[in-house]
Amino acid sequence: MISFDEAWAIVAGEARPLGSELVALADAHGRILAEPVVAQVDWPPADVSAMDGYAVRDGDRSPLRLVGESFPGAAFAGGMGGGECVRIFTGAPVPPGADRVVMQENATRDGDAVGLTVADSMARHIRPRGSDFRAGDPLLEVGRRLDARAMVAAAGADLAEVRVWRRPRVAILGTGDELVEPGSARTHPGSIPESVSFGVAALVADWSGRVVSRERVRDEPALIRHAAAIALDRSDLLIVTGGASLGERDYSAAVLADLGLDLLFAKVAMKPGKPVWFGRVGDTLVLGLPGNPTSALVTARLILAPLLAGLGGDDHARAARWRWATLQAALGPCGERETFTRARCDKALVEPLSNQDSGAQKGLADGNVLIRQRAGAAALSVGDPVDIIDF
Repeated sequence: MISFDEAWAIVAGEARPLGSELVALADAHGRILAEPVVAQVDWPPADVSAMDGYAVRDGDRSPLRLVGESFPGAAFAGGMGGGECVRIFTGAPVPPGADRVVMQENATRDGDAVGLTVADSMARHIRPRGSDFRAGDPLLEVGRRLDARAMVAAAGADLAEVRVWRRPRVAILGTGDELVEPGSARTHPGSIPESVSFGVAALVADWSGRVVSRERVRDEPALIRHAAAIALDRSDLLIVTGGASLGERDYSAAVLADLGLDLLFAKVAMKPGKPVWFGRVGDTLVLGLPGNPTSALVTARLILAPLLAGLGGDDHARAARWRWATLQAALGPCGERETFTRARCDKALVEPLSNQDSGAQKGLADGNVLIRQRAGAAALSVGDPVDIIDF
């Protein structure tokens, strides 16, 4: 059995990008750039007005003669001479010969005669061509997540496609004779709703993975082997839930060993989550999670999330950002295993949940952080600082 830090280091070492692909910009939201976004055009593409108003020449006095209009996408085609002006709208090209734009609030119009009601100011209300960026300028760096703001920049660069890191394909295989699909447990005595795979699939999506299959099988080696072989062939990462402990019907790790599993670690000194295991079969990574809901989701947040982040081209450390909070209830001493306590945090004040059972499910919805206690740590009192991570 290895420490949590040792397990995390092994996972981080395997969390490497899977390769890149070109995707349409419309499908790129949330993806991670594999090459920089470089502007293909100047922005603005010409000197444009920053206001609705009138384009005028310095030194001209009203009344001015209106000689045309300039709209975004439909510029005034002529030129401007002395004593002339052009009606102009925000984003429209500034006519040749104009030096500034007078806001419409500072002008009056009577037919083709325009009067200026405010004297010249320092503000020109013109955005010069290329004042934001020029063609060839890098706008977004490799590794940038394409959030709403970055999507605007990529589109403004005049790109129809962007090169991004490929999202990991994830297969989820749940095992357990007692498990049935949600909605049917009430009519099957002795059964329980299979809930873990739904939480794991949601976490996969949260960390930019793509679930390609989600299957539940009984605790029978032949069935597990068949399902695992198919899943391995279609995925970059196979997640197996359940079957990782020492029960008589915990077959998952043994079956994967028969399929050529190269085990990187088998157990981790953490609570909950001790039975977690990790390895690879050929080119496919395999992560075994405990079957209990809380154990599975805590372990997935701490180990699966950074793995997915790295495989998808993100910084795996982004999924492991701990921060300080102030404890609002006492915690007992930590035993031989590092402990991760489910808790509720509000404005840097954190309170452990009352139910820390590994099979708890309501507590998963109630908690929003995990408190970290190192192995052998002393008891903690109200007001003590603790390490927490978003859950």
